[in-house]
Amino acid sequence: MIGLFGGAFDPIHFGHLRTALEVQEALGLREVRLLPLNVAVHREQPAADGALRLSMLQAAVAHTPGLVADDRELKRPGGSYTVDTLTQLRAELGPGLPLCLLVGGDAFNAFFEWHRPRDILGLAHLAVMRRPGSLLPRDAALREELERRRTQDATDLQAAPAGRIWLQSVTQLDISSTRIRRAIAGGRSARFLLPDPVLDMALAAGCYAAPSAKTTAPDSADTDADTESNSSAQRGHDAA
Repeated sequence: MIGLFGGAFDPIHFGHLRTALEVQEALGLREVRLLPLNVAVHREQPAADGALRLSMLQAAVAHTPGLVADDRELKRPGGSYTVDTLTQLRAELGPGLPLCLLVGGDAFNAFFEWHRPRDILGLAHLAVMRRPGSLLPRDAALREELERRRTQDATDLQAAPAGRIWLQSVTQLDISSTRIRRAIAGGRSARFLLPDPVLDMALAAGCYAAPSAKTTAPDSADTDADTESNSSAQRGHDAA
């Protein structure tokens, strides 16, 4: 079974990496493919360009077996719709291989607002990454769908190519890409929020510097720690 974990990854950080690893281990996934989106549909566009986000992602997973960078969405023009990515993967991998789409809890709560959500369930299982103690969706239709498709036996996911929903509690790290970008733009250190090679690449590129600072070399020295509190729940693919 292959896991798929999409998002802007602007930049990739330990919140993304830790949750991907925990789901991989819990479900015995052969690999988790991390797919940076190209064109966001229902959110602002990434600050870093696709080539840099891919390079940062590749650096982040270089020494972690089973986590793989997949650039197919960056190669595809137009909005990065999850259903299109899954359709392309199905054409490549065949109809019988179980695929598991990793989705953050917040993203799952709006799942029926995604583009062709039921088609997504026909192409892959969902692994919903939840904070410990988080509540089930409020939407009645989604709750009904969850109860109908939910399994607590990981072998059910291996037995079918798509269509089941697995709830996975994951370590909640108080990290977000927004927090990292704001720290860098404010001249504060983002170190220990993301892998050092990723931070070094971002600082060298100057992609998250404040507008007035983007023409000067970024300062990589550690300064005051960022104290802004943001959720690290990864929303998976652009929910569209």
